[in-house]
Amino acid sequence: MMKKILLFACFTFLFLAIVRGQEKAYLFSYFINDSKDGLHLAYSRDGLKWEPLNEGNSFLIPSVGKDKLMRDPSICQAPDGTFHMVWTSSWTDRIIGYASSSDLLHWSEQKAIPVMMHEPTAHNCWAPELFYDGPSKTYYIFWATTIPGRHKQVATSESEKGLNHRIYYVTTKKFKKFSKTKIFFDPDFSVIDAAIVKDVNNELIMVVKNENSNPPEKNLRVTKTKNIKDGFPVAVSAPITGDYWAEGPAPLIVGDYLYVYFDKYRDHKYGAVRSKDCVHWEDVSDKIVFPKGTRHGTAFTVDSKVLDSLLRMKE
Repeated sequence: MMKKILLFACFTFLFLAIVRGQEKAYLFSYFINDSKDGLHLAYSRDGLKWEPLNEGNSFLIPSVGKDKLMRDPSICQAPDGTFHMVWTSSWTDRIIGYASSSDLLHWSEQKAIPVMMHEPTAHNCWAPELFYDGPSKTYYIFWATTIPGRHKQVATSESEKGLNHRIYYVTTKKFKKFSKTKIFFDPDFSVIDAAIVKDVNNELIMVVKNENSNPPEKNLRVTKTKNIKDGFPVAVSAPITGDYWAEGPAPLIVGDYLYVYFDKYRDHKYGAVRSKDCVHWEDVSDKIVFPKGTRHGTAFTVDSKVLDSLLRMKE
């Protein structure tokens, strides 16, 4: 009888271990304050309640760029498990920051990717995002830049005079060599903060911010494509956010829903909308909880064992 009990216990333990290994958790990379203290991470089991990791302390201090900032950290996990990260290194710079990690705890030497150094009048490189295209085994890095006189002008407020952003991109296989910089998304409005997620039907959904300031838009829109090589239609949806200013969209698939988290930057708090069809959107800002001071970040899915190792930092 004792042997049967022990055998049953072993099988139960093994089964639970396998199930546990298949479970998913959600992480959120973000910055706080002026971003000079670097990378912060939060976690969630349900996509609604997010709690800070490392007791809210930084995981990585920025060391590249004119201002040595780490704003808008975007993290993408490679098929081999490596985490790649890019970020905004300065308000007015022609580079973006890059580092990698096997566990989100120990990071490589930080590097500057000179994505706009060939454009002497480029004003900025804001909110770079990463997306891994499985079919081509290629990483896309895309960001917002203003190049004066380059694109169709839009009416701007006095405080944003001269800013007229479009989304540019480079591609890479191993983050050692990068393609030439090209235009990625060129609508008839000033656009920043593009972020891409693949849905359950393998359709690519990109969320962008309409940055027009006169009259002010400052809202989030979506556009979709089947193949990233074909680009995204510049005819975007109606606003998916409400009567407030929103930026820094972070799309995430949680169950049947596509969540889009965002920074209500004038209200100093985080918001979220969700949808099952990318047409009808529900504002769930009152249902979410984020760490105090969370600013523009990226939501991504990991195996529970990744989160478990981060939680063991307290031990």
